Amino acid sequence: MALFQSNLSIALITGAVSFAIDQFSKFYVTDVLKIALHDARSIIDGFVTFTHAKNYGINFGWFQMPPGDPRPQYILIGLSVVVSLALLIWAVRRWDDKTFSVAIGLVVGGAIGNAFDRFTLGAVTDFLNVTCCGFNNPYAFNIADVTIFAGVALLLYQTRGDEARAAQE
Repeated sequence: MALFQSNLSIALITGAVSFAIDQFSKFYVTDVLKIALHDARSIIDGFVTFTHAKNYGINFGWFQMPPGDPRPQYILIGLSVVVSLALLIWAVRRWDDKTFSVAIGLVVGGAIGNAFDRFTLGAVTDFLNVTCCGFNNPYAFNIADVTIFAGVALLLYQTRGDEARAAQE
């Protein structure tokens, strides 16, 4: 299919799917399960808990911004958009690497999902809390964070492969 021939198309479709899953999962937790802010519900006992939180900073609550002042959120939204555009341009330039485009799409979809939360809610909605093996994890995250992490891991894997291929030439 011609639609899947372009790396930009692959990145955009992957990003759109990532964004949609992220937004649906947040809607599901807040509006279907109706888990109130700061409340928690065990999903897989002792392993996965849905803990509804608002993040006014970046990952792990770093650089928390005071609620009510939208300017820091707009800076983070702008940064997400700029990074996403740069990554999409990078995907276009990698015309021969479909996996690379999927990785870019995962990062872009997650970044735009969190930026959308910041724009519409003033903060990112987090809800996933994973605890294991006696470790009490104090942090919540969301599907956008998962797709960003997975995309970056895949990008690192792909670019490591580039270095290995370059060394063989």
